[in-house]
Amino acid sequence: MDTSKLSQSLTLKGFIITMLTLLSLIPNGMIMLLIHERESRSEETIKKINEKWSSEQTIGGPVLTIPYISYTSSDAQKKTIQMHELHLTPEDVKMQVKLFPEERHYGIYKTILYKSEIRITGKFAPIKEFPENAELEKAYLSLGVSDLRGVTNRLFFMVNDNEFPTEAGNGTINNMKKLSAPLNKSINKDMPVNFECLLNLNGSSSINFVPIGHTTQVEIEGDWKAPGFIGNFSPDYKLTETGFKASWNVLSFNRSIPESWTDQYNININDTYFGVNLVDTVNHYQQNMRSAKYSIMFIVLTFVVFFFVEVLSKKRIHPVQYLLVGFALILFYSLLLSLSEQISFLLAYIIAALATITLIVSYSYSIFKSKTETAILTLTLSLLYTFLYVILQLEDIALLIGSIGLFAILGIIMFLSRKVMWYKQE
Repeated sequence: MDTSKLSQSLTLKGFIITMLTLLSLIPNGMIMLLIHERESRSEETIKKINEKWSSEQTIGGPVLTIPYISYTSSDAQKKTIQMHELHLTPEDVKMQVKLFPEERHYGIYKTILYKSEIRITGKFAPIKEFPENAELEKAYLSLGVSDLRGVTNRLFFMVNDNEFPTEAGNGTINNMKKLSAPLNKSINKDMPVNFECLLNLNGSSSINFVPIGHTTQVEIEGDWKAPGFIGNFSPDYKLTETGFKASWNVLSFNRSIPESWTDQYNININDTYFGVNLVDTVNHYQQNMRSAKYSIMFIVLTFVVFFFVEVLSKKRIHPVQYLLVGFALILFYSLLLSLSEQISFLLAYIIAALATITLIVSYSYSIFKSKTETAILTLTLSLLYTFLYVILQLEDIALLIGSIGLFAILGIIMFLSRKVMWYKQE
């Protein structure tokens, strides 16, 4: 076989197409890196925006703290005074939360912020045993809030029908900032300590709670259609057309928080917290990344159409023409990414798909010189882009639908190629 015949052989053309397909993985990888870079930049910008409002919030407490004195001595003549604090958890805590989420746009970036009204009630059981040398007159109640910038009202504790203002206190409750209220001799060991307060709190993305009481009840309702429940405790919840309601009931033996401790003690909230994440249901970066993962399928199937046209019609298509079509298919994802940052993902997808199909079909017509073959390519690309969009919307069963679709496509290719003479070209 001479060189001209070898260059026209199906085996060589198949090898060239395979190499071109593998070569297209390079720009496709660059597109994925671009999507990741744009998503990272978006997250950094949103984080800066949220910090000016308030970050994710975590609430823990309240905790009753009683200072006391201990004495140590090295000999009978000398004593050293040491100050300590005894921290007590409440017998029960109930938090009723009204959440008011809203979307805010800053240029091309969108963030989810919220305002909230939190009513906290509960009680501490009568203290059975005081530490020796306890200073009851210095006892105080404290509430932990992760970001005090989000507190928008002056917080007052109603304790046994007396009102006590709070101030930002020293120290932390498991790295949460403290709002502390001195109780000024208003407690004694024979009576329970009932408390109540109203907290107006701003935050972003999520709100979390640490179940610090022997029994902790949290009820949340908000106008958000896609809440994500996070942490190690599952709520009872109800979704409506406009929002959600959720409730948790956590008991003391469900989490590893002691009833009392002395001095500084950091609670490991990684296995105790729970809350609500305000999920962004339209994350176009995730949709862009998922769509880019199917690029190889588009390139292979489009090249297959070109290959069959070349084999069946005996029209020679140069490898450079394959390469240009492959680049056009890759540029679809760049166009989709840039458009989806400005407009809705659906509209961006329609525009990018129509632009890509129009470009490839117009170019292909100049190659095929046939309306029938061009129409087949147009129908193939239209079905592919429709199929891809359906997969992107079916998150839970995307793998199943995608696998079935690819199996069907392979079956069609095998059926159409059954009469091709692979070892002899007429």
